[in-house]
Amino acid sequence: MTRPARTLLVFGIYLACVGLALMFVPNVVLRLFAMPVTQEVWIRIVGMLALYLAVYDLAAARGNWAGFIALSIPLRLVVIVFFGLFVLLASAPPMLLLFALPDFAFALWTWVALRQAPEPSGR
Repeated sequence: MTRPARTLLVFGIYLACVGLALMFVPNVVLRLFAMPVTQEVWIRIVGMLALYLAVYDLAAARGNWAGFIALSIPLRLVVIVFFGLFVLLASAPPMLLLFALPDFAFALWTWVALRQAPEPSGR
């Protein structure tokens, strides 16, 4: 497994844990971030979607899907931008930004690993 793939594997494991937590104990997660608890199903749906995204990340890491790994970087980096806009323009609680920090940090790790990876032969 390449270093960039390994970074996505670790992120996929993190995201799967977040997804499972949001599906099965969502209010524990919400309380950790000082956000209002809910009994609505939307938070569990968000968890399910996070788990589905984690499966893609894990598959891409295991298969070393270089294109997917590279594409994941800007998508994960922009999460903090969108969450910031939600806080500024849509009255989302500022604690929402804490959810974006791991995405940002893992994306930077993947970017560094990709830049340090040797160029594939045959190009």
